Amino acid sequence: MPETDPSSWLGQRVEPGQGASLSLTISESYAGDHITVPMHVWRGRDEGPVVAITAAVHGDEINGTGAIRHIIREQPLEITAGTLVLVPVVNILGFERHTRYLPDRRDLNRSFPGTKEGSLASRMASGFFRKVIKRCDYCIDLHTAAVRRTNFPNVRADMRDERLAAFARAFGAELIVAGVGPKGSLRNAACKAGCATLILEAGEVWKVEPTVVEYAVRGIRNCLRFLGMTPGEPEEPAYRIETDATKWVRAHHGGFLEFHVAPGDIVESDEPIATNADLVGQEQNIIRAPRDGIVLGMTTMPSVAPGDPVCHIAFPRAATLRRAEIAVDALRDHSLHERVRADLARSIRVTQESP
Repeated sequence: MPETDPSSWLGQRVEPGQGASLSLTISESYAGDHITVPMHVWRGRDEGPVVAITAAVHGDEINGTGAIRHIIREQPLEITAGTLVLVPVVNILGFERHTRYLPDRRDLNRSFPGTKEGSLASRMASGFFRKVIKRCDYCIDLHTAAVRRTNFPNVRADMRDERLAAFARAFGAELIVAGVGPKGSLRNAACKAGCATLILEAGEVWKVEPTVVEYAVRGIRNCLRFLGMTPGEPEEPAYRIETDATKWVRAHHGGFLEFHVAPGDIVESDEPIATNADLVGQEQNIIRAPRDGIVLGMTTMPSVAPGDPVCHIAFPRAATLRRAEIAVDALRDHSLHERVRADLARSIRVTQESP
């Protein structure tokens, strides 16, 4: 039977107003040693919801690990009610190998809720799901773009679920992409089990980017304020775009790219995204935006083959995009939105299109 007493976690007592670092055993190594996932449980003095903050379900996506470690070490917020369960690395085997996947080549984030008697991935998913996620009311799962890509911060959630939609909006992200998530993903399985789960996609693999950590911590604080777990009111974003329409714009030819936009940029239909040229500079073609939209993510690899993804664009309604454009123009350079945009743009060289 799963534990239900909020003071009891993995056989250890965590009393109201206290915190404790724990280890969850989820499998065994080839040598027969225990494979453990470190976690920290932090309880408020008053009753309230149980919220999990997870990162590195893909083992190389560690921006979220940096954000969770910051919360554990610096305690930048006060938990007055409920229980916060902080898991810096879920896929500990992938993390140790600096890879997205597990040693059995499976994707842990396609293995939930898992089974006790399945593959290594399925058993690890099952142990974590049963002992942590099924005890939680809400979860924020922190991700980055895949290898050789970067993402402007965006929340992804099933916005048809009113409870989850309110939680997602409370995060304070400018961009929300609506959807249920892939089958077998942590958020898809968690939502089906009654744990309202959103993900944050932000930044790159193998990095702890300061502004991405700041963005994630602010969003987590906003959500906990929304739930009444920490004092204060959630901060509203300068604009909010919600859409379920996105598209990867792909290369038509092989070559070397010169980028003309960066993550977070608003683009107009037919606007140049990148110029594709061969290695001696002979232009192959110009890659253009198919519609008005906002850049969710981009490749950071300038060399491409035909069909390679170049730019991920979200397509909101025209009026919503215009309001966002006005809001962005009014932002100051030191705002978090603009600092994130500037930092992510450093991963790619952005130039003006040649006349």
